[in-house]
Amino acid sequence: MASLKRFGCSVLAVVAATGLVAQPVVAQKTDTTATPKAKKLSTPTSILPAAQATPQPAATAQPKATPSSAPTPKATPSSVPTAAPTTGPTSAPGGVPPVVPIAAPAPGQPGQHDALLAEPVMSWSLADAKALLQTIGYIGKEGLVPADYQPAALKAAIAKGEGDELDQLASRVFGWLIEDLRDGRTPMTARVQWFAVDPDQDVMPTAQLMAQALSDHDIAGVVDKLAPTNPDYAALKAAYNATPATDKAKRALIQANMDRWRWLARDLGDVYLMTNVPEFQLRLVVKNKIIRTYKTVVGKPGRTATPQLAETVTAVVFNPTWTVPQSIVKGEGLGAKVLNNPGWAKSAGYKATKSADGVITVVQQPGPGNSLGLMKIDMPNPHAIYLHDTPSKQYFNADVRAFSHGCIRTERAVELGMTMAILGAQKTATEAADISRSGQYTKVEMTRTFPVYISYFTFARAIDGQLTSFNDIYGRDKPVLDSFNAPRQLKTTQRASEEEVIKLDNPL
Repeated sequence: MASLKRFGCSVLAVVAATGLVAQPVVAQKTDTTATPKAKKLSTPTSILPAAQATPQPAATAQPKATPSSAPTPKATPSSVPTAAPTTGPTSAPGGVPPVVPIAAPAPGQPGQHDALLAEPVMSWSLADAKALLQTIGYIGKEGLVPADYQPAALKAAIAKGEGDELDQLASRVFGWLIEDLRDGRTPMTARVQWFAVDPDQDVMPTAQLMAQALSDHDIAGVVDKLAPTNPDYAALKAAYNATPATDKAKRALIQANMDRWRWLARDLGDVYLMTNVPEFQLRLVVKNKIIRTYKTVVGKPGRTATPQLAETVTAVVFNPTWTVPQSIVKGEGLGAKVLNNPGWAKSAGYKATKSADGVITVVQQPGPGNSLGLMKIDMPNPHAIYLHDTPSKQYFNADVRAFSHGCIRTERAVELGMTMAILGAQKTATEAADISRSGQYTKVEMTRTFPVYISYFTFARAIDGQLTSFNDIYGRDKPVLDSFNAPRQLKTTQRASEEEVIKLDNPL
């Protein structure tokens, strides 16, 4: 009962803290897509998520019956939006959450870089246009740039009265505002190795948000409800607005990290795993409360840097095997060594086979010396990145823990795996312990899947709850900071970085 004695009490405490096993877990269809399943809309009459509502089927927001209040879509979409102002912001940036209608590519796949999003054009009353102008005025509190949304041009259009010019301009800047608050202001080209596809524009399309705002005559209300729901975003927002305008460097750093939250789903879910790469920590979060934390070892800078992902836990593998990459089997001569030294190979836990064409395959057998340790979390993705144990526990004692080839080594991994088996596969603590200590390769499929977010925040709440800055170990801040000092770029249908997917043959 070694495993149960070692991990049982801790695992049971974690599981109890989640409050997720008080009732039987209902089996769900395993979701193996690269992106977390988007939450359904909370009500059939509004596309704005309710804080505590039972999910129901989505429905397009319907304008009110009163003719004077109903937004009237124009017969044709707006022409390609005019370019953003050619000068940078003249005041401290502030922001609003954006929601944009978009022809979405397949889940997990980037869109076409040259396909511009087209904001819908609807009829605007003077009162709604004035409300939009007021909303732009305070959007700086969200870390966005008011000048991006052409307040002077909108004011001039309002002075001319209702008509096509006002409809075109107000629709365009409202669409931009939604896009930036929902999806982030930073252009995709400045999001280095960002492959975490944000589903929000599918859940809350711009056209529906605009129709709702105009139908309800509540521009500010619709905009206010688009920000990320995570309390860490609220903490950053409070810090941003409390930081003096004279401290430009700190405000810019907070602003960049507020925007990073918008790159993720507005609502991360009730239960999820999240690791902040520069912090070298993994969290198990339930209903916005950190239940457990684990130290991590992440990828070394360069080609082995860990990419940013939003994936799904589909299985936990206890006592995994490891197929040794050919760069080691052939390049370092391990294959020949295993074949020629059977005694040593057995003691080291290696088995080798040689095919007819001479290719040697080496598999490291389960055991404490296995390079994957005693546990691996399956989260299918094209980068071959996953969470796993390690026999090299000493690296968890380092302050800067960027030693891997991309995958995320996790402290107390067996405890985490047992917790996932209990929460996600309805295993008892005893069953999970028996599997972990069996020494046999065992894959426990999840009946309840969990999102995993591999994020990158250089200013955020640490695991102790305090706002802290973290070293930009991969140099990913500068492109984001530079983008805020440049004119706003028009959004495209691109949903993830178009950089090379670096799949190393040895990601450990």
